[in-house]
Amino acid sequence: MDPQQAPDECDCAPTARERRLLWPSMNRRSAIGLGVLGLAVVGGLASPAIAPAFAATYPSWDDVKKAKANETAKAAQVTKIEGLIKALTDDVAAKNLVAEQTADAYYVAQQAYLEAAYRADQLQAAADAQAATAKDAADKAGRLAAQVYRNGGDDTSLELFFSDSAVDADNLLARLGTMDKLIERNNDVYTDAITARDAAQSLTDQAEVQRVERDRLQKIAEEAMIAAQKAAEEAQAALDAQQTYLGQLQAQLAALKDTTAKTVASYEEGERIRKAREAAEAAERERKAREQAAAGGGGAVGGAGWARPSGGRITSGYGPRTSQCGNGKGCSSSWHLGTDLAAYCGSGIFAAASGTVRMAWPYSGYGNYIRIDHGGGVGTGYGHLSAIYVRSGQWVNAGQLIGAEGNTGNSYGCHLHFEVYPPGGGTTNPQPWMAARGVYL
Repeated sequence: MDPQQAPDECDCAPTARERRLLWPSMNRRSAIGLGVLGLAVVGGLASPAIAPAFAATYPSWDDVKKAKANETAKAAQVTKIEGLIKALTDDVAAKNLVAEQTADAYYVAQQAYLEAAYRADQLQAAADAQAATAKDAADKAGRLAAQVYRNGGDDTSLELFFSDSAVDADNLLARLGTMDKLIERNNDVYTDAITARDAAQSLTDQAEVQRVERDRLQKIAEEAMIAAQKAAEEAQAALDAQQTYLGQLQAQLAALKDTTAKTVASYEEGERIRKAREAAEAAERERKAREQAAAGGGGAVGGAGWARPSGGRITSGYGPRTSQCGNGKGCSSSWHLGTDLAAYCGSGIFAAASGTVRMAWPYSGYGNYIRIDHGGGVGTGYGHLSAIYVRSGQWVNAGQLIGAEGNTGNSYGCHLHFEVYPPGGGTTNPQPWMAARGVYL
């Protein structure tokens, strides 16, 4: 699909029914308590001003060649290039730090919101269960009342009930005992119904209060998300500038400082070879990805337009699991929000469907993380990557190579942590979701 024709996208972060933090090395209660504080941190962060010593004009190889012929000009050019290299390096480091801090603040705010959303859902589910119990008890009370009525609930029935009492006292006592038991049982059931009704109302009220808190935290998370995106975009721009100019500047500096007979042309050729090598490495990654897709592994696109995000096998499914601890990375959650697929370190990770990349940066316990919005409120997430090959705002096609499997964040071995965010929010089990679209994990 042409990126210009892509459907309107939305921020489709998980929004409901998640039992606990994905990585509880950050305490859940502290996440809720720090939700507002996290946003304050976001608002208070500012990239250290890097005042470039020189205007952002980068010397050409002709400038280097001319300067090399004159000691004074050469010294000035060396100073300028060293300043440019430092400015590029410092700018990337500073903006990466801000991006990391804002991403962590977003994680705190988002997890606080998820906790509140989960709690609201649990309270409402409990209220619904109590309401059902109350209805069942009320129905039983009604049936028992009808039975009591049939056994002597009005004057006519009582006359019939006692009509043969003089003849058979034992039978009368038996009838009275039965009636007493029915009345007693009816009172108990009625009491249960009232208790369940009151509990249902109390839980419903608590759920409403929790939903208000959920909505408040959602706004905080949304603002934190915007701040994180802005910081990440600025960090990416700084990195782009570094990648564009740093190698050439370093080669130019080496040429100026070299006292041998080596020519500027040879340094320029070395820079050309470096760029060609990087392009070849990228092409090789793409070739391997195509081979993997052709073999039916990760990246193979099905008829519904969805693709397997990894060629790996499932090592951990969605839902409850045993918490793991170790490697100095804290403990994993006992409620897993996605499906783990493990192939081998560095293996290709692919977009599960076409869409717009909304996140492509380190994201707290997820490590290097990518999230893609596919339109209609549907999103997918990819965690613990060793490398990211896309950027925020980029359009990707189903089956496109977007990263490499890794062990970043709170992870205990190379794998892909794959999440699916359905319309309406929350996470859902990726296996049935993908199977319904012709892709089997």
